[in-house]
Amino acid sequence: MTLRLSPPAAAPVAPVRPVIVTVHGRAVTDPYAWLKAENWKDVLKDPSALPAEIRDLLVAENAYADAALSGTTALRETLVAEMRGRIREDDGSVPDLDGPFAYYTRYREGGQHPLVCRRPAAAVAPGLVGDLGGEGEEILIDGDREGEGHAFFSLEDASHSDDHRLVAWSADTKGSELYTIRVRDLATGRDLEDRVLATTGDVVWSGDGRAFWYVAVDENHRPATVRLHRLGTPQGDDETVYEESDPGFFVGIGETQSGTYLVVTANDHETAEVHLAERATPFAPLRVVAKREHKLIYSVEHRGDELFVLTNADGAEDFKIVVAPLDAPAKANWRDLIPHRAGVMIRFQHVLARHLVRLELENARPRLIVRDAESGAEHTVAFAEEAYSLGLSPGHAFDTDIIRFTYSSMTTPAETYDYHATTRERALRKRQDVPSGHDPAAYVTRRLFATAPDGEQVPVSLLHRRDTPLDGTAPLLLYGYGSYGSLMSAAFRTNPLSLVDRGFVYAIAHVRGGTEKGWRWYLDGKREKKPNTFTDFVACARALIEARYTGPGRIVAHGGSAGGMLMGAVANLAPELFAGIVADVPFVDVLNTMLDGDLPLTPPEWPEWGNPGADLQAFETILSYSPYDNVAAKAYPAILALGGLTDPRVTYWEPAKWVARLRATMTGGGPVLLRTNMEAGHGGAAGRFDRLEEVALIYAFALAAAGAEAAV
Repeated sequence: MTLRLSPPAAAPVAPVRPVIVTVHGRAVTDPYAWLKAENWKDVLKDPSALPAEIRDLLVAENAYADAALSGTTALRETLVAEMRGRIREDDGSVPDLDGPFAYYTRYREGGQHPLVCRRPAAAVAPGLVGDLGGEGEEILIDGDREGEGHAFFSLEDASHSDDHRLVAWSADTKGSELYTIRVRDLATGRDLEDRVLATTGDVVWSGDGRAFWYVAVDENHRPATVRLHRLGTPQGDDETVYEESDPGFFVGIGETQSGTYLVVTANDHETAEVHLAERATPFAPLRVVAKREHKLIYSVEHRGDELFVLTNADGAEDFKIVVAPLDAPAKANWRDLIPHRAGVMIRFQHVLARHLVRLELENARPRLIVRDAESGAEHTVAFAEEAYSLGLSPGHAFDTDIIRFTYSSMTTPAETYDYHATTRERALRKRQDVPSGHDPAAYVTRRLFATAPDGEQVPVSLLHRRDTPLDGTAPLLLYGYGSYGSLMSAAFRTNPLSLVDRGFVYAIAHVRGGTEKGWRWYLDGKREKKPNTFTDFVACARALIEARYTGPGRIVAHGGSAGGMLMGAVANLAPELFAGIVADVPFVDVLNTMLDGDLPLTPPEWPEWGNPGADLQAFETILSYSPYDNVAAKAYPAILALGGLTDPRVTYWEPAKWVARLRATMTGGGPVLLRTNMEAGHGGAAGRFDRLEEVALIYAFALAAAGAEAAV
């Protein structure tokens, strides 16, 4: 059957109530400003607080979208069954040894949420992961049980104390990313009376297991304060260890791989400052590593009497590694260990007792470099495929020669290896199981390059079935993001196979704003250079058409969050190229959001996008591309916008306003659909199977927008 979208004749209509603001002498009109509820902060904590008029509109939009997609109901059921069939339902992670125990997570058959578990270390045999639910297993946190009765449940962290007696665990039950921390006594299986509210969910234990550090969020939802909670005391008595006064900085915590230090990081998108405290002496004051300098970025690890600092200092655009004395770590005492090499970006350092491991990226290809601490000798862990994904899994151990990494490609399921840094032997610990079957030989993955308007070569990773005709007739889903320096890896993903097996080509556009080609690739896609992200994506679409992977009007574009902004921008730039656009929690109301310093993420976002209220150039640049402000009287492709009512990152009113303005302005095309999850936030549904319902909705829309032939 040929799929089509079938919207009702009349779409919901949002009343126009213009609000005009004047910025730098320019009047900016917002016809749908009223969709931002005055009590939006209350809505994040309690969705029932949403004003009735706004709720009624969102409910009507959901009904309209459901009606438009009603012809895909059977297909969506089939898609969910397919995608679920590729998931090993009782899957689990490779056990991570920590002293007498091996810790891991696993799922039970049919379970939506993870189980946090451990077994005696002696009971974990080397080799491929087998049955993790065997003899000696303790289920420390049962996510399925804890999630019972909640429309939304997300388990964020579960961190055990050094003596293995307690686990601090955190969860969000609204989707608003406000986590409550609890502490479980592993001897009894019961939680203590302690409750720590309104946190980011991250926990670092003190060495004695009597207290833990956490990050509290302020009234604007900004992670702003590090506090120390002593077990058995009320949260109101917690000691403030660090408080960030700059509203543009976020605070985070972690610990060094050595386990010796608490690490407190304050940063925005271009500046960082790190403070340390010994976990053995939790009430001692923090000490700064290097004082804050504008556009100085650094992170630290520890070994012996030295700190290892990954930094962009001294013009090291793609980063270098320096060492500093532990007792005098100021920048003046930094000494180069791994010098900067332009075009070779050091993404991550992993410091062990006898080795330094770094994850590098050059021309969109990752690699691992292992350095012997004593001799300084280095070697590379090599891989053969044209495009692939590579990641390090640090674990708990420090005094070890084993390095755990994960590898996959768009055709090769994920593999987890333990690599011996001295003998250079690899031991396969786990291969991703696809229960319904997967034949890598039936698929082809390629890397091609598109020429941007300024001549830059933009990488594109793609996947298709070997028998897909490459004559310009195939539909294609083109995914993009391109912000914050995030890297879109060419990793194995099971869900897109449901499109690829139906004749789609699946492609990822590695546009500027990410770091696929180094830090410069990021800088060339932010602030005044942000339009490069959009023109790169359009160039990728045109290159795929020219190479006959697809044809004009056969492409469905997909992006989420800042990638949703990309979707809105390309819809305005080149609507004729696309059959459909999926904008997932899209950041499309860029100008109004960046002018509103009271929103949760606005001040920390100014280094990424610019501050339009204070900077005329930033105002003009953002105004030139902000999707909501550039909707025009033209034909648009079919559009599906997805939002989350309790989303603190991209608030629900952004997609709602954008959809309303599109419908009121466009001269043809469409339909334009809005689907708001009334019980979730930025990440959508939290349960692993519930999430498949949302993916199936996106894929059914893509198939219908492209007019694909699809048997249900």
